[in-house]
Formats: sequence, C-alpha cells, structure tokens
Amino acid sequence: MIDLFSGLDAWVLVSLLLALTFVLAFEFINGFHDTANAVATVIYTKAMPPHLAVFFSGVFNFLGVLLGGVGVAYAIVHLLPVELLINVNTGHGLAMVFSLLAAAITWNLGTWYFGIPASSSHTLIGSILGVGLANALINDIPLADGVNWQKAIDIAMSLVVSPMAGFAVAALVLIGLKWWRPLSKMHKTPDQRRKLDDKKHPPFWNRMVLVVSAMGVSFVHGSNDGQKGIGLIMLVLIGIVPAKFVLDLNSTTYQIERTRDATLHMSQFYQRNAATLGEFLALGKAKSNDLPEQFSCNPQQTEPTIAALQSSLQGVTDYHSLDTDKRVEVRRYLLCLDDTAKKVGKLPGLDAREKADLEKLRKDLTATTEYAPFWVIVAVALALGLGTMVGWKRVVLTVGEKIGKQGMTYAQGMSAQITAACAIGMANVFALPVSTTHVLSSGVAGTMVANKSGLQGGTVKTILLAWVLTLPASMGLAAGLFWLASKAIG
Repeated sequence: MIDLFSGLDAWVLVSLLLALTFVLAFEFINGFHDTANAVATVIYTKAMPPHLAVFFSGVFNFLGVLLGGVGVAYAIVHLLPVELLINVNTGHGLAMVFSLLAAAITWNLGTWYFGIPASSSHTLIGSILGVGLANALINDIPLADGVNWQKAIDIAMSLVVSPMAGFAVAALVLIGLKWWRPLSKMHKTPDQRRKLDDKKHPPFWNRMVLVVSAMGVSFVHGSNDGQKGIGLIMLVLIGIVPAKFVLDLNSTTYQIERTRDATLHMSQFYQRNAATLGEFLALGKAKSNDLPEQFSCNPQQTEPTIAALQSSLQGVTDYHSLDTDKRVEVRRYLLCLDDTAKKVGKLPGLDAREKADLEKLRKDLTATTEYAPFWVIVAVALALGLGTMVGWKRVVLTVGEKIGKQGMTYAQGMSAQITAACAIGMANVFALPVSTTHVLSSGVAGTMVANKSGLQGGTVKTILLAWVLTLPASMGLAAGLFWLASKAIG
C-alpha cells in the first residue's frame, strides 16, 4: 500500500486521501444506515441485547466483505459506459468521484436523520447514473451512450423485484408457520410475552432462529453492500492514480498468460462464427493500424484491438515491466474487447454452447482488471463493520413498531429475516446489487399483511416516497455537482 503514495504530486495525494476518506465515510454511514435493518428484528424481539447484536452484526458484516468477492463491485463500476472508464483523466476522475460520493452521503445522512429506511444501494446507483448522464450532456454524447443502460436495466430489475419477492415470500413463510404451529408462543409479540408469560426473551428455538438469521442477513449485507464500497474505491484509484491500478500489478505470470491466451481464443471464436458475426465485427476488413489516436470502443475495430493487445503483451511476464502509458493502453484494449464480447453474446444466431464459451473467455480476459487489492477489502470491511455499531436506534424503532399497526411477533421477525438472508444471498451469487433495507422492510410489511395486523399508512407512505425519490434525487444531486466540478476544472 505504501507504493500508492510514491511519486505523486502533493495535490493528487491530498485529493486521493480525501476521496478514499469519502468512500470509507460512505461505507461507515451505510453501516449504521442499512445494517440497522439487519439487527432491527433481533433487537426489537429481545432475542439479543442491543450491544451484542450490533457487535456481532458488525463482525459478520466484516466477514461478508472479506469473503464476498468482487462481482457486485464491478457490476457497480460498469454502470458507467466503457468510454468514460477508459478515457478518464485525473481531473475528471476527481470530479466524478467527489460528485457521486457527496450526493450519496448527503442523501444517506438525510434519510437516516429522519429514521427513514431508505436504500444506500439506490442512492449510490442513482449517483453513478447522474454522473454518467451529466458527462454525456457536457461532452455532447448521446444520452443513450451516457450510461451502460443494459447493466442499469439489470440492476433496476433486481432492485424492483427483490422487495416484491421479499414481501410475498415472507408472507408465505409466516402463513406456513401459522399453519404448522398455530398455538405456538412464536406468534406473540415481545409485549405479549412479557405480560402473559412474564418472560423477557423469546422461546429458546425462536430465539436461536432469530439470532442465526440476523447474523445471516448481516453477512450477506456485508457481501453485497461492502462490494459497492470496493467498487467505489477502485473507481477512485483508477480515476486518480491510473498507473498503479489500471491492471493488477500483483498478477502472476500464469494470470497474464491466461489473459493473453483469452485474446487468442477470442479471435479464434470470432473466426469460427464469422458467418454470424462477420458483418457486426467487420471481420477481415479492419487493418492493424485502424485504431484511432483518441481510443474508443467500436466492434468493427475488434481485430485490430486483439492484434494490438497481443503485441502489447508479447513476452510480458510481469505488469511492472510495462510503462504507465502501456498499462493504460492494455486496460483499454481489455475493457473494449470485453464490452464487444458482451454485445456479441446478445446477438441472435449464436447457440447456447457458443455463448457459454464466450462468457468463459470474458472471465479470463478481465481476470487482471476486475480485482481489488486486499487492503481495499479490509478497509471497506472495517468501515462497514464499525458503522454497524452506531446509529442503529432510529431505524430499529421504525422496522419493529411503525410498519404494522401492532408490534412484530417472533414468527414475523423470523420470516422476514430468513427471507432477506436468502434473497440477498441469491443476489450475491448472480453479482446483482440489491437493497437490504427494501428487502427486509418489505418482508416485515408482508408478514404484517399475512398476520392481518394491517399497515401504518403514514410509515409505509414515507418508505415508498423515499424509495421513489431516492433515485431521481441522488441522480440530480450527483449530476449538478459533476457539472459544477467540470466547469471548475475547465
């Protein structure tokens, strides 16, 4: 990590430290903003004392970040169009990073202050989209190219479908529990348990399930939301100090050979499917010197890009041997080939087996660009874990008492938590960012309906309003800040 600071101008160093502080602040805020949802039911039902619940939730959030991988991280990064990612310079990198972070932190703090379970995921994604669209307007780029809309649609679907699924599945789980054990004590609220049984805590097995499922939600939250922070830091590092982070400088010789082989196999793949892809890729027509000085991604430049990449990596066994410009160049080639391969994979005419082969080649191709240094993962894990341990009270009260017209029963808490843990875990498998806030609060609302408790209209309207407003508000904030920052740096 010490190498990170060597050879940097003072203003770049200060900017870098400030940007990293902003990202870690966002993750810290995310910890006490979102993770309150993970411990809300276990604290409200008195299955665990608050201090123990938030401590162990912080630990499991930390472990979730450490073990979660980087799939969701790069799903967030690739919301920005590949043109912006490959042509970013230090000034625009700073403007981009500070704009989206300032917008995300402002909205997160505001909703937390008012105790509204708004989504940090929506906030972050809205901020990134705002920067992408503002960049398109400033540089006269068509809005259709300002954002990676296919990735945005995929993420939007996961954000919309996951709370709906949480509502329905949690309701069904509760109905199943009521059918299985209609007279069980798990259908009591904490107040009823205290008044009727003179007991403070839930029955033993209910308590165990509540504790285990809460820690499960904490773990998958850390995995999903922690990766968003990792993605943000990689945007910071690539935008501000590209020479050191455009490629994984710790890549082994085998990993570099794997990348080089992937380009060769990709060329063979395109030739094998020339009848289907020839026109789209201009196979056999483009020349090796066709790449423009201002590099841009164009499927019809695929053959020259592959040739240029193979030439750049010829004989390379260690990325340190490449100079700064060559590293940036190699990353541009890799990102463009990956972007083209994504488009090719969606074309009609390719059979399922060929598409599967192309997907494997894409993974090999991006093995040394889609990464995160270990210190980045640890820093995000610590920020999220520590954030978990403060500021949880406001949201716990909202989730436990203000969604339904009566308090939450133990069975409702178990149903909502089990559903949330499974839903977010599935999203992690498919590298899709989802909102812990919306999945869990929707699950609680589903159990209230299934329990015929009714919903508190005011709270539900507030949550829905935050859900609807978060995306446009964060987009507008980030776009405005990026416009101002771009004007300031000229």
